[in-house]
Amino acid sequence: MNTPFYNIDPKILSASEEAMKMCRQYLDRTDEITEYNQLKMLRAFQNARVSESCFAASTGYGYGDKGRETLDKIFAEVLDTEDALVRHNFASGTHTLTVALFGVLRPGDTVISATGIPYDTLRSVIGISGSGNGSLKEFGIKYEQTDLLDNGKVDIETLKKKIKPDTKMVYIQRSRGYSLRPTLTCTEIKEIADLAHSIAPNCIVMLDNCYGEFTEITSPGKAGVDLMAGSLIKNPGGGIAPTGGYIAGRRDLVEACSYRLTTPGTGKEIGCTLGNNRELFMGAFNAPHITGEALKTAIFTSALYELLGFEVTPRYNEVRADIIQAILLGSEQRLINFCEGIQKASPIDSFVTPEPWDMPGYDCKVIMAAGAFTLGSSIEISADAPLREPYAVWMQGALNFHTGKLAAQLAASNIL
Repeated sequence: MNTPFYNIDPKILSASEEAMKMCRQYLDRTDEITEYNQLKMLRAFQNARVSESCFAASTGYGYGDKGRETLDKIFAEVLDTEDALVRHNFASGTHTLTVALFGVLRPGDTVISATGIPYDTLRSVIGISGSGNGSLKEFGIKYEQTDLLDNGKVDIETLKKKIKPDTKMVYIQRSRGYSLRPTLTCTEIKEIADLAHSIAPNCIVMLDNCYGEFTEITSPGKAGVDLMAGSLIKNPGGGIAPTGGYIAGRRDLVEACSYRLTTPGTGKEIGCTLGNNRELFMGAFNAPHITGEALKTAIFTSALYELLGFEVTPRYNEVRADIIQAILLGSEQRLINFCEGIQKASPIDSFVTPEPWDMPGYDCKVIMAAGAFTLGSSIEISADAPLREPYAVWMQGALNFHTGKLAAQLAASNIL
């Protein structure tokens, strides 16, 4: 269907119609997953007895903040964990993961990454890169990793040899980051968790769950994960939370993380909310639906660009465990044109032209398109990529499928 509001190339419109036919059953399947998770969220709100009083602001120490405590209960229930720590003052996903790592690891412990080298911003936390100041390495925490197989899958056999009875943590990065490897499903996560626990019963299986929340009916809490963390400006914030993050898992581990966030002894009992509760609650409630819209956008985009002759991962008919869609565009100019098209479809800063820039921590220029209500929000429509071979772009988000579909079309028109 054409629109009177945007000039889209007829070739793109024709391909879009065919793409919708190709992916219809997968869009319908996504709606089924969304409905399950949305009703699960509603039930969690009801079980927690959410009321207007939960939205009241607290100041100072924040003692007895009912909303803060209630939101923790909701996240614990929907993620199938014993406890959760949901706070607006987690500055980013990396900050949240850092608090979790430092909360449960001690000098002399060994952590093994089952999914190869973690994404860029966590490397300085571990001590793989950067000055090492304040890193896990500086505190005497040992790091090992199991590189992925050529097909991007976890090398279970090598991981089995690396895990020892006294291994303290097996770390899993669920999503792909700036790579083309497949995202881990809960079935694959469970295989890793079961292996770790069979060799080292006291091992903590920790998951970076960013981009993966509410993409499946099964949650990592049901897949043997002991501790997980994520950002509220991705899936679980529903496009409404202005900042923040969450940690969820075993009660004793969450308590240890809360001691790292505040102080030993006070933990979860302090931390004022400063009037942020209402947005965090609204974001959480809408999160399953918004995640479903982002998933449908990714499925359609995959089908459309496959029809246009580009290699995509995942394909439209593959099982998904995160909201990210990668497209191999084959040239620097196409990459730039794609991001310009995404920016044109954004509600904020649509008049801005994104340009490649020297982003700290990367060995080449990076281009980013994001016209978001919340700065850096990945659950809203966005696309970014380093300008290097194979000139792939990573697209994620969309607060609704209608504008997400348009974004994919305008980006394609811009390439042509």
